[in-house]
Amino acid sequence: MNNLSGRGHVAGLPVWDRCAVMGVVNVTPDSFSDGGRWFDTTAAVKHGLDLVAQGADLVDVGGESTRPGATRVDEAEELRRVIPVVRGLASEGVVVSVDTMRASVAEQSLAAGASLVNDVSGGLADPTMIPVVADAGAPFVVMHWRGFLEGGNVKGVYDDVVADVVDELHARVEAVLAGGIAPDRVVVDPGLGFSKDAEHDLALLSHLDRLHGLGHPLLVAASRKRFLGRVLAGPDGAPPPARERDAATAAVSALAAQSGAWAVRVHEVRASADAVRVARAVEEARTAGLGPGAQALRAEREHGVCGSGRAPGVSGPLGAEGAR
Repeated sequence: MNNLSGRGHVAGLPVWDRCAVMGVVNVTPDSFSDGGRWFDTTAAVKHGLDLVAQGADLVDVGGESTRPGATRVDEAEELRRVIPVVRGLASEGVVVSVDTMRASVAEQSLAAGASLVNDVSGGLADPTMIPVVADAGAPFVVMHWRGFLEGGNVKGVYDDVVADVVDELHARVEAVLAGGIAPDRVVVDPGLGFSKDAEHDLALLSHLDRLHGLGHPLLVAASRKRFLGRVLAGPDGAPPPARERDAATAAVSALAAQSGAWAVRVHEVRASADAVRVARAVEEARTAGLGPGAQALRAEREHGVCGSGRAPGVSGPLGAEGAR
């Protein structure tokens, strides 16, 4: 695997030589983007398989909406929604991620064939989450999170959003490692849209190099989110509906891939699958036929990433200082 961009590899998951694409299957009636479309188990499994056919490398199954103002579903209902879909997709050979904040759902999903736990709270919502994931030896996504979003965007105040998110994620990763999850099974996610306004999300995307400094593979989940609606708003200031933000999502996927993201999480797969492959082709063209000095620098960077687990600074549009 080429680690030139600091993409890294997550133990326990396949190795991709480019930014991976994580497709989303929401088994919910109320998700902000596609609530209710895949609520039936059969429809959800079929949709997950369709996403793989369109280019998804793994599929993220969730049974609880985390949109601002959403009411939490109870444990029994979340299990009823999620487990049959996880089992159905895993039985077809799909690499499955489970999107949950509950340890019981994570544990039963892993037993049903899931390979990755994607917890938007980073283990804060359920104190038994970290021991469950550690005991299973599963990879774990640690997202930046400041609390449940009932009632709106909570605690979205920052002195310096990039520095604050990096510091808070670092503290959370340290807690996860102390809880027994192996360093090579930790993924970080800046939590775009969670307790953040559009300017916060854009600032984080412009400084993904700072997030790479945490030393773990990076998941970018920008798909159809509010900040894209703000960017795309018409003269009257009205944002387009969530499902009309897929082209913008693919643009973020290309930029994230160029900046070395390990994976992007998206609802509409095909455009982002194309985008990350183009980014990979450009990366290959950039490094093809390099002179001896540049080849030595490339080898040094690759060795540094493989040897230390930390990514070198990433230059380019998303790494430019002050770009917002």
